[in-house]
Amino acid sequence: MPPMDADQLRQYLEFYQDLGVKTVYKRDAPALTVAPAPARVEPAPVEPSPVEPMPAEPSAPTPPIPPVPVAASAAESLLQIMQDIGDCRRCRLHEGRHKIVFGVGNERSPLVFVGEGPGADEDAQGIPFVGRAGQLLTQMIEGTAKKEGIDIRREDIYICNVVKCRPPDNRAPEPDEMEICGQFLYRQLVTINPKAICVLGGTAAKAITGHKEGVTKMRGKWFKWRDIPVMVTYHPSFLLRGYNQEGKREAWEDLKKVLHFVYD
Repeated sequence: MPPMDADQLRQYLEFYQDLGVKTVYKRDAPALTVAPAPARVEPAPVEPSPVEPMPAEPSAPTPPIPPVPVAASAAESLLQIMQDIGDCRRCRLHEGRHKIVFGVGNERSPLVFVGEGPGADEDAQGIPFVGRAGQLLTQMIEGTAKKEGIDIRREDIYICNVVKCRPPDNRAPEPDEMEICGQFLYRQLVTINPKAICVLGGTAAKAITGHKEGVTKMRGKWFKWRDIPVMVTYHPSFLLRGYNQEGKREAWEDLKKVLHFVYD
């Protein structure tokens, strides 16, 4: 083995020292003690830069209230909005409809009822809530008002739907259909500018308030649409399903709240 220079010898000695060997032997030679390797000079520690804390995860935001289209203006009339709709073919709902169901009632009403969409009877007549569910709604409005001493009838208020064309087989409107047709609903509400809105059923409640809860959790509570109070209650068609006396009682209570709020 060729002789080692000083650097090589130092590296070997450091290697054995790291292994814990204190003495090395050379054949036919006295033992050599491994001297401790010179202490390494560690660089001075660098003070770490302060780390900015990560921002906390934002809490779940309040469901946004759907924006009113820029075109909406309190200065336009319901007739202008209806003319703007025209023979609407903006979404697929026009494919099976017979009539566009725009809305009906007092254009200056302080109370507006908003449902989901037209059914078969509404599609045939072009008037919202004229079928069995509509007849029940009329009874609920007029019956509650009479019992509470409020002098109004159905024709004194305004009634419309989120979508203006009947969905096939009375299915719930799809999100894109509600978005396209909803612009006209929003313009209607801006034009009428009621004191309160009463929404009927979960689909209408989600479209107006932006909340995603079911109608059973939302009913009887006040929400807001552009600073207009919104009361949520059951759709009359739900109340027609079998024996639903408890649902009817709750819906009557909801109507009492909204009628007294608007007309007292």
